[in-house]
Amino acid sequence: MYVPGVSATDPTCTALVLGGGSDIAWATLRSLAGIGLRHVVLAGRDDVAITARLADDPLGVERVSVERWDALDTAGHATFLASAAEQLGGRIDLVLCAVGSLGHGSGQDADPVAVRAVLDANFTGPASALTAAAAHLRVQGSGTIVVLSSVAGLRARRSNFPYGSAKAGLDAFSAGLADSCHGTPVRVHVVRPGFVRTKMTTGLPPAPFATDPERVAAAIVAAVGSTRSRVVHVPPVLGPLFGALRLAPRPIWRRIAGDR
Repeated sequence: MYVPGVSATDPTCTALVLGGGSDIAWATLRSLAGIGLRHVVLAGRDDVAITARLADDPLGVERVSVERWDALDTAGHATFLASAAEQLGGRIDLVLCAVGSLGHGSGQDADPVAVRAVLDANFTGPASALTAAAAHLRVQGSGTIVVLSSVAGLRARRSNFPYGSAKAGLDAFSAGLADSCHGTPVRVHVVRPGFVRTKMTTGLPPAPFATDPERVAAAIVAAVGSTRSRVVHVPPVLGPLFGALRLAPRPIWRRIAGDR
């Protein structure tokens, strides 16, 4: 449980994961377990699947709690944060937001219901939860938020532009949230991976510079150790690359992005 007197620069002792089934989140928790993480709350809509995974694939921390949580239950987010803090011994050191749904193919031929589902899963729900998390950490007096965004939000692809648009919204929201926390002990790190080989991308052809959850986890752990809010690209080459691609003429971008 939380040890009183631990400063914001000391190893993270407690963590709440929103989207507790995420492969990237699990890799991150394993890395943090080696530097002081002790107690975790895994929150997700499919708590049964998360619990079953824990039985076969433990995280290596002292205590793990699994809670059913729906990102779209926006009215209950503040209450859930308070409940999670109680389970973590009264304090949340890290909130890792790994909520999302790829919704691949929900682009050119998507119906309005499918588009709404992608936007809610990747932007509306997470933005609400992050608002509650930041408010809780401000009252608490310190804490770190890590948001799993995506380079897909830097320029939407025609084959899956609802997902890219939702990630663009989440990315902008998270950057604004970081600015709103400036001058407080709360830090907000925005992590923008490229294609990551996870269960969510199974069956999809990997994009250039594809990476794995462990590499993203290493970048997250480095960010958590920082004393200021950061934007992190994984791998780092994607930062300057997408800086250029965002300026590419539209016909060139369509050719580069293709139907991926």
